[in-house]
Amino acid sequence: MKLERVNVLGVGISVLNLPLAVEQLASAVRENRKGYVCVTGVHGVMEAQEDPQFRAMLNAALLNTPDGMPMVWLGRAAGFHHMSRVYGPDLMLEVFAASVREGWRHFFYGGANGAGQALKERMQTRFAGLNVVGTYEPPFRPLDERERQELQRLVADSKPHFLWVGLSTPKQEKFMAEYLPMLEVNIMLGVGAAFDFHSGRVKQAPRWIQRSGFEWLYRVACEPRRLWRRYFRNNPRFLAAVFAQKTGLRKFVLD
Repeated sequence: MKLERVNVLGVGISVLNLPLAVEQLASAVRENRKGYVCVTGVHGVMEAQEDPQFRAMLNAALLNTPDGMPMVWLGRAAGFHHMSRVYGPDLMLEVFAASVREGWRHFFYGGANGAGQALKERMQTRFAGLNVVGTYEPPFRPLDERERQELQRLVADSKPHFLWVGLSTPKQEKFMAEYLPMLEVNIMLGVGAAFDFHSGRVKQAPRWIQRSGFEWLYRVACEPRRLWRRYFRNNPRFLAAVFAQKTGLRKFVLD
């Protein structure tokens, strides 16, 4: 089934909720399809305004999930009342729970200072029977030829169904678009800070803050030096750009 998308400033956000996202991923694995999944909020949409290549990558994704509440609010305003947030850390947990039943294999790419290995240990403790077949902690630069071949070999040997990418936006999306054809994996998912949250390295916002749309403010308070510029630059620009559009929300629906 082809999912509709809501056009948010030229970025097609999949009309999804969490159960539907897991169902779509399960179908892709069972049918042995390949694709990558982006989880996109205001930051991703605004990065795409200045980078047409990145915008094309988001729009080419198997799923481009509504990671931030503004995406959900725009989708619901367009008439998609079943649409809800498909947040990277939550999607990860739901797929892991399904994996224990389905026997899906996982590979973690990303994180720093052992975050991938810590994530593996914590998730295998939380989900008895979860099969994490490999981890790879990349350098803070593009892979060189030797590293690329090493990653290809590790993935080919372990044959994961899902490869989780814990980098930052837009770095992780560009990595997935480039490497999906090179790697023997069904689905690649860019989940960013989920590695730090689920490995216990960074505290996650309480659920009520996540639902309020102010998780960005909580994250700035926790990591001001790293994140203040991203949010205080992008959020006002996003609000102004959405407000400035003269067409009705119904016309935001992509064909």
